[in-house]
Amino acid sequence: MDKKKNPFSKDEQIKNAEQPQEEVIEETNSEVEESADDIAIMSQKVEELSNQYIRMAADFDNYRKRQAQERESLLKYGAENTLKVILPVLDTFERANQSIKDSQDLTQVKESIEVVYKQLLDALQKSGLRTIETQGQKFDPNLHEAVMQTPTEDAEDHTVLQELQKGYMLDDRVLRAALVNVAINDK
Repeated sequence: MDKKKNPFSKDEQIKNAEQPQEEVIEETNSEVEESADDIAIMSQKVEELSNQYIRMAADFDNYRKRQAQERESLLKYGAENTLKVILPVLDTFERANQSIKDSQDLTQVKESIEVVYKQLLDALQKSGLRTIETQGQKFDPNLHEAVMQTPTEDAEDHTVLQELQKGYMLDDRVLRAALVNVAINDK
């Protein structure tokens, strides 16, 4: 059987045995105090990190609530600028309606409608609306919707022959594709 070896040499064992118990107790107390100080420091750090986490969580929650309010406001009042641009058109419609109310003159009615149409188109263009070009253009499925195909030799294949309904874009986004008649060549 192997005897368990004592990690201390005989000299250390004798020295430790001769060492008064009071010194051992003092060393042990010193080590305990250092451990207690370490525990206190660690507890303080944990508390600081916990408080920091709570503040960050509250800040994030406030940020999330603010973003939700801004998104709701944008949805509710997003059309405000466009409507402000269109209000003068509404005023012009009212004036035109008053001026042609009892009129039998079709020329005056036609002119009133043209003025209002031009003013409305200008207002919408100021808001970013633009019409999609179709006539004579190559068919683009991103901008055009082909509802008819006409066989012809007079136009290049997949060329728009006729616009059936205008298409519109808001800046770079298609609001409504243009309905078109497209040429096809039977070759």
